[in-house]
Amino acid sequence: MSHRILVVDDEPDITALVAYHLAKAGYRVSTAARGPEALKAAADERPDIVILDLMLPGMSGYDVLAELRARPETRDVGVILLTARKEEADRIRGLTLGADDYLTKPFSPAELTLRVGAVLRRLAAPSVAQGNTLTAGDITIDRAALRATMGGEELDLTATEFKLLLTLVERRGRVQTRPHLLETVWEAQPDIQTRTVDMHVQRLRTKLGDAGRLIETVRGFGYRFRATDRTGRTP
Repeated sequence: MSHRILVVDDEPDITALVAYHLAKAGYRVSTAARGPEALKAAADERPDIVILDLMLPGMSGYDVLAELRARPETRDVGVILLTARKEEADRIRGLTLGADDYLTKPFSPAELTLRVGAVLRRLAAPSVAQGNTLTAGDITIDRAALRATMGGEELDLTATEFKLLLTLVERRGRVQTRPHLLETVWEAQPDIQTRTVDMHVQRLRTKLGDAGRLIETVRGFGYRFRATDRTGRTP
């Protein structure tokens, strides 16, 4: 069965263009033009990815994204923002709210199709959560015991390094901006120097050894923990 994609845009020409190229690539496509309609479709149809415009009438794309992430039935759906907004602040806000990718208009339908495939690959084999235990490849995180192991060996992590690793793995495949990590891990305001994040990520990578490469630097934004396949290998 092919993957299902929900396209949310109030411009009929854009919606038709995106739907055509995705259907041509073999995806099952449905559409919505407004925020409430999109949320209902996402809950009813459970799409694999939502392609979401930010400038929707009434309920903005930001509000739709926040609501998708807040609802248990849609919190793990892939989201690609497709918008005419090109400012860095818009990108950062969208990625911080949990978008998986951000593409500006005018856009190449071929590039959009490739990005859909890339997001699907990242989400295809997510880390596995069982109760208080979270697993990503050889890394196992015990939330209750506040400990992490790799290949059965306990990692010597500080409390901050543990919380940083937990945050990245919980949101694997999604970009975490430096300000967002400061707020989540350090419970600090975004105006505190983001160099703190970089230094801790560097130390965490060192302690993870070869697995440190799973923490990817997204230039100009922050970091992303790469999804792994079921054998623990990088895709």
